[in-house]
Amino acid sequence: MPANQVLPHPEIADVTLTGVLFALSDPARLQIVRDLADGPLEMAQCGATNPALPKSTKSHLMKVLREAGVIRNEPRGRERLVSLRREELDTAFPGLLDSVLASAH
Repeated sequence: MPANQVLPHPEIADVTLTGVLFALSDPARLQIVRDLADGPLEMAQCGATNPALPKSTKSHLMKVLREAGVIRNEPRGRERLVSLRREELDTAFPGLLDSVLASAH
């Protein structure tokens, strides 16, 4: 996938609680969300706690999170910037991310 390709992101009105919970149910995806809790990262920096993760697996994890509406994955020059859709998710599902992130530690 070219770095400048724009990926589809669901509108927050189309994001479901069950979809978000499914996306957060996998430990590797949850780690990515933890990594993004402090702010956006370049795609290469996400999952830095597991550098042995194959690129194809990492791409799939990101796709599940993006399609569930948990993250944004947008082109930034030759790289991709990944960010948590925190404000939107907090509005749609108040307290959910705080609870998930607090219990994940």
